[in-house]
Amino acid sequence: MTDIDHDLDDLAQEFDLLGDWEERYRYVIDLGRELAPLTDAERNDANKVRGCASQVWLVTEPQADGTVDFRGDSDAHIVRGLIAVLLRLYSGRPPKAILDFDAKAAFDKLGLSGHLSAQRSNGLVSMVGRVRRDAEALAAAA
Repeated sequence: MTDIDHDLDDLAQEFDLLGDWEERYRYVIDLGRELAPLTDAERNDANKVRGCASQVWLVTEPQADGTVDFRGDSDAHIVRGLIAVLLRLYSGRPPKAILDFDAKAAFDKLGLSGHLSAQRSNGLVSMVGRVRRDAEALAAAA
């Protein structure tokens, strides 16, 4: 089992401890509240994620050890929480681990796929697409 799979299992267990989806939504929102905000300078067009109904920014930071750190923010509480979930799964990983990870299966495991509105699901797909494109570019440059 990879580190990313282990973190997914931990996150799934946290979700399972919560009762209904209202509690899970509150938990996702709480995760988003823990994110460090981006600076005004980082909320720029280059960091903006296209395809999201809300304003979403992702900052990609390659590290000297070959891993990639991501930071993100949104103007919507639930979306900030979804960013926090993504960062927990993707940040601090090498590009290959990011590219090998099946995000759709992960969201199914967490139950997110069936409980998000179509707009939020599309936004989540857009955020994952952005993370993957950045990982692909970094893997190609290595």
